[in-house]
Amino acid sequence: MTKRVAILLFPGFDLIDAGGPYEVFLTASRLAERDGLPPQYEVVLVSPGGADAVAFGGMTITALSSPEDVGPVDLALVPGTIDVASALADRRIVDAVRSLVGGSPVVASVCTGAFFLADAGVLAGRSATTHWEDLELLEATGQTGAVKRGVRWVDEGSVVTSGGLTSGIHMALDLVARDYGVEHAARTARQLDQPWDPSGATV
Repeated sequence: MTKRVAILLFPGFDLIDAGGPYEVFLTASRLAERDGLPPQYEVVLVSPGGADAVAFGGMTITALSSPEDVGPVDLALVPGTIDVASALADRRIVDAVRSLVGGSPVVASVCTGAFFLADAGVLAGRSATTHWEDLELLEATGQTGAVKRGVRWVDEGSVVTSGGLTSGIHMALDLVARDYGVEHAARTARQLDQPWDPSGATV
C-alpha cells in the first residue's frame, strides 16, 4: 500500500529539514518501483493557505496545497526553523500545524519542528528530541515528557521527533524501516550514500 506523507512548509523553514526526508521517501519508493512494486510513498507539500513558502536563505517553493485540501495522510512531518519564536507567533503557521497533525495517525518533526508539536499538545507525556542547541528550551516549555539527548531521533510510535537538520534524514530512514523493513531502509540509505545506524545513536 502506498503511504501518503504530507510535509508542511512555511516562511523561514529549514530547507534540509523538509528536503532530506523528502528525498528519503522518494528514494525508497524508486527502489521499490525498480523491483516492480508499487511506489511506497506519495509525498505532498503543504503550506498555510497553500501559499508559496520561502525557506531560510530565500529559496521559494511553489505549487503547494493547504492542509485542509490535502486529504487523508498517513504521516505529517513538520520541519524546523531558525526563528522559532516568530514562527510560533504566526497564527497561520500554528493553525496549519494543528490542522495537519490533527488528521494524521503518525506525526514527525525535524529539528525545532518539535516546538510546533509541543505547542499543539502532541508531545505531552512523550519523550522527544530536537537540535542539540535547543534541548533545554524544549524542556523549559513544560509541554513534553523526557527530552532525550545523544540520539538522532526518538520514536514514540505515533509521534517521532529528530535532532537537527540532517538528523531528519536518519529519522525518515527509521520510518521507512518501520513501514517496509530495516533491510529496505538500509538499501535506501546506501542509495543515498548516507551512513545510517538503525539504533538512532549519534556519531
